[in-house]
Order: sequence, then structure tokens, then C-alpha cells
Amino acid sequence: MLSRDQNNMLTQTDADTPMGAYFRRFWQPVALAEELPEADGPPVRIDVLGEELVAFRDSDGHVGVLDAHCPHRGANLFFGRNEECGLRCVYHGWKFDRHGKALDLPNVPADSNLHKTVRTKAYPTREFGDIIWVYMGPKAKSLPGGVLPDSPKLEFACVPESHRFVTKQRFDCNWAQIIEGDLDTAHFSFLHMPAPSEPSVYHPHSTADEKRLRWMRDDPMPQFEVLEHECGFVVAGARSADGQKYWRMTQYMFPAHGTGPSTMPGETYHGFTIVPISDTACWAYAYSWNPERPLGDEERAKLDAGWGLVCERDENYMPVRNASNDFMIDRDEQKHRTFTGVKGLAEQDSMIQHSQGPIVDRTRETLTGTDAAVVRFRTLLLQGAQALADGVEPDAPYQADAFCTRPGSWLAASEKSLDVVMMERFQDPLGRVRDDGAAAAE
Repeated sequence: MLSRDQNNMLTQTDADTPMGAYFRRFWQPVALAEELPEADGPPVRIDVLGEELVAFRDSDGHVGVLDAHCPHRGANLFFGRNEECGLRCVYHGWKFDRHGKALDLPNVPADSNLHKTVRTKAYPTREFGDIIWVYMGPKAKSLPGGVLPDSPKLEFACVPESHRFVTKQRFDCNWAQIIEGDLDTAHFSFLHMPAPSEPSVYHPHSTADEKRLRWMRDDPMPQFEVLEHECGFVVAGARSADGQKYWRMTQYMFPAHGTGPSTMPGETYHGFTIVPISDTACWAYAYSWNPERPLGDEERAKLDAGWGLVCERDENYMPVRNASNDFMIDRDEQKHRTFTGVKGLAEQDSMIQHSQGPIVDRTRETLTGTDAAVVRFRTLLLQGAQALADGVEPDAPYQADAFCTRPGSWLAASEKSLDVVMMERFQDPLGRVRDDGAAAAE
């Protein structure tokens, strides 16, 4: 349980808040590369961390992310002309390059100093893993070593393009409850299960096979351990499994990277990065990747249709089943076939997270031992934000290689410790991927 002040600190990410400042020390995803498919194409609206921005791909193919409002009279540059390596406001013709420099001020006298001084806010951008990322923090000269942090080396972005699938979806609730839902893997024993009268535990949208689903159904109280690393932690939950232990390991990386824990060696991995739009809405950039093989057409079609961690979405990346239509809950389905009556594993997660309200009131909670990772997440985030407010810069943004981790599952003898399980499954005590790409046991 948190105090009201702690809950506000955790959930508020505007520029003038401690958590907003903390988020801005890390690279944030703001658009899919496919949303800006061509040079000089239409600009795209970007709402992130309480700021209105606009993204465009200039004539040279580089992406710029600017303040959405022209510094002249505040007209929205989304309606601007993307031409000749700059975005031109259609109100009075002011034009800016991707760095925010004024290229043309047609209604300003040629000898005016404004031609030298006028700029618009622009953020550094990088394009990797089929996603466009921005850095919204302080200028490099005011940071440790005088340099910006490097982009996080998330494994999905390091594999060949043919080995990954990337998309996004919107949530109309606070960012933190999405992360907490991912870290609370105990909920699988109920939320994603069939109705109690159903003999089979098969779930058409789950990446786990029926045997693993049965282990999760039969043991609703997994034993959790949390291991911290340079950029977050791995949480491992152990369930009884026919005389052995079924382990599921979830990776969390600062400030809002999460993963799915069900993958066995050789299977496809799943993860996501949450970026707040506002305090009551966020985008989830979801990705699936297989370090060993390309993803086939059938697998891509399943992922695109809402299999795994992402909901079925429309052409605007909005979930088809959402809060406005009660997630199309089917009460007959709930009574006879599934525990929730909501179709789709990701939709079941989304339904619960939205049901908690726009921002969870954490002052009213009653936590248990299965909430260990949720507690650790809150503790580390609040500590990091407070330390930054006190003048201590976080170290994690500068540990780019440490973000290259894997989640996953493993079946082991009951007497084996988590340390042994991690080495068997990942060949690393924290699930980090080595430079040669190895991690999963064969």
C-alpha cells in the first residue's frame, strides 16, 4: 500500500514532476517506423509525457520530433508542409528543420535578429527495432560525462528484422498499472483460465502449452523471488509441477519495459515498452522476437490478430475490445467456457487494468506475498525519482548493454535453487544475453 503522495509521485509524468523527470532520462518510443513510411510524407501527431509533439521524416529520410505548436502564433505543425528537409507552418510559412532550427521566416525582415534566434523545441531521435525513439531529457552538456545515454540494447531490436514483429496499442489508464499487471504473474491461475466446469485448460491465445497451463491452474500461489540487476530486476515464480517446479521468469527494465514469462527455449519471446501519453492514458509498444529463426507468415498473422501480449487492433492501433464496449464480455461464455467471458489473453489483461480505474488508488490495497515484484517495482521507481529530485542522476540509462535480457520458463527438480535454474535456462544468473547472442539453454 502506498500513501496518496507516493501514488501521485509514481503515476504523474508531466515535465514538472519527479517521475516525469525520471522518465525523461531514458529514451522513449513515440511512433512506429511504419507510421512515417516515406520521406516528405505526412507528419504524425505525437502525445507523450504530457507534451504535444509532431513527428516527420524529412527529405533525407531522417526523423524529426518537434513541439507541435509553431513558436510564431501557436498553430499546430501537424497541418504543416513537409518539404525540402523541413516542416513549414501553413499559417505564415515559418519553416524548421528536424533540429528545431528556423530555415525560413517569410514575414520577418531580412535584417531581423529573429532569423538567428528563433527556434522551436526539438528532441533527439533514433530509429531502431522498427520504432522511433526520442530523448526528452536535459541537454548533453548538463549530463554525466557531457553525453546523452545510448539507446537501450533490447534484444528484439538487435535481431534481424525478419526475426521480429512490432506493433503498438493504446490503454486509457495510467502506465504503472500496465507494468504491475505484467509483474503479477500469479494472476494467470485465474484471469486466463477456462471456467471451473471446463476440464481442459487450453487457451487459444496463450503461448504456453496445455501442460504448462495446467500447472498454473493447479498452483495459484507461486513462490516468488526477485533478483535485481543494473537496469531493473528479474522476478521468478515457482509452481508445483508433477513433482517438479515450473519456473516463470519476467524481466523488468527501467522505467517501463516488461516481458512475458512463458517462453521455453526455441519459442518466440514477447515484450513491450510503455510510454505515458498523459497520467490517464499510455501506449504499449509490443514486440515479439525469436533469436534463432525468422518469424513465419502464419505466426506473424497470429500476432497481428491478437495472439500473445497484444490485443486485436484496428487500423489506428486501437483495441477492438475495449472499455467503451465492456471488452465485448460474453456472460454465457463466462458461465460455461472461460473464467472471464472476454476473448483474448491480452484483452483479459487490459480489461482488468482498465477496471482498476484511470489511476489505481493504491492507498486502499491489501497486498500479499504474490505481490513481491509489484512492491519492488514501486520501491525502485520511487527511489530513483526521489534521488533525481535530490540531484543524483540515475545510472541505468548509461547501461545500454544491460537491457539485453530474456524472460522465460523452465522445468526443474524441486530441490534446485533459483540460481541454478537461471544458469540452466539462460546460462547467466540474471538472464542477460551474451555478446554472442547465447542465453537460452538448448
